Amino acid sequence: MADQFQVLILNNVSQNGLKRLGDRFACGKDVSKPDAILLRSADLHKADIAKSVLAIGRAGSGTNNIPVGEMTKRGVPVFNAPGANANAVKELVLAGMLLAARNIGGAIKFVSALDPKDAEMEKKVEDGKKTFAGYEIAGHTLGVVGLGKIGCLVADAAIKLGMNVVGYDPEITVDAAWSLPSQVRRANSLGEVLKSCNFVTLHVPLVDATRQMIKAASIEQMKHGAVLLNFSREGVVDEADVLAALDAKKLGCYVCDFPSPHVNAHPHVIALPHLGASTREAEENCAIMVADQVRDYMLDGNIVNSVNFPNVVMPRESNYRLAIANANVPNMVGQISTAMAEAKLNIHNMMNKSKKDVAYTLVDVDSKVPKKVVDQIARIEGVLAVRYLPQES
Repeated sequence: MADQFQVLILNNVSQNGLKRLGDRFACGKDVSKPDAILLRSADLHKADIAKSVLAIGRAGSGTNNIPVGEMTKRGVPVFNAPGANANAVKELVLAGMLLAARNIGGAIKFVSALDPKDAEMEKKVEDGKKTFAGYEIAGHTLGVVGLGKIGCLVADAAIKLGMNVVGYDPEITVDAAWSLPSQVRRANSLGEVLKSCNFVTLHVPLVDATRQMIKAASIEQMKHGAVLLNFSREGVVDEADVLAALDAKKLGCYVCDFPSPHVNAHPHVIALPHLGASTREAEENCAIMVADQVRDYMLDGNIVNSVNFPNVVMPRESNYRLAIANANVPNMVGQISTAMAEAKLNIHNMMNKSKKDVAYTLVDVDSKVPKKVVDQIARIEGVLAVRYLPQES
């Protein structure tokens, strides 16, 4: 039997996910030379990531806790699980809208403060409830900024609840466009969404282009009393500007999944403790997805849902496969092919794809690949990593 891959497990990753790895993988929380790392929220930026690591998988969507740039230079793909927690986040967004529209948080606090032994309790309930009168979300307009899996699900659910929906995403994928309900009106700019919506929900990754995308200037475009929902990342809004808008009653409510010293206890903020993906179903879905991806990469070199490498999936047509990560520069494939030709190795099948500054190549050959050929390819300038993946007959 081939050697087992050693997998370092950080955080509590679903056992049903880990079982997907199979017999070729040994998992543990104290592995000195791991071949792969599976984690959820553990911060790897200050960690000493072993040189033995070939892949990192996060059982979630964001990868802010992983030094992706450093891993790219080492030829290590970082996998995530986009969409696996989408339904959980969608349901929480709907809950957030209802919490804001119906003043549920304040109503619960009011009732909790009543003395159940007070003979006047029923009268106080009737007298006090008018303070928490809200409004129905049906008929109001929801703006969805970011039309990935979560955004599309939120849009669909809101339509079914009787809302009008406006969507904006300058980089919408073909798959997302197909998933988007036809009733969603596509906006041409963020400003168009902000000006026309009673609710605005954010579902974008935290990158340079989205950092503090909601600040004073953008809030000024919003409807008076609008509700802003952020279940994306804390940094996509300027908290100080949001709080100023709440104090000025420009914004009616800010609902987020990111408590902080700034927003906590503000009377018009509903802050939840990172509950977006905190369901049994979401945690299991994320673990299963990322375990499947890491297993497929380790055994066959296939890449799906890597944040730093292109998707490359090539069915095996030979027992002898090379997986090569390299800089996206001219003549890399030519140099790889030449090295194999000089060793009289016949290429049975090959696939090469690129993503920004990196590229990835899978090569199936008809016979065993000598170690000296693997080493020769590894020495080519621009090659980041080479893996030889023979398959047992």
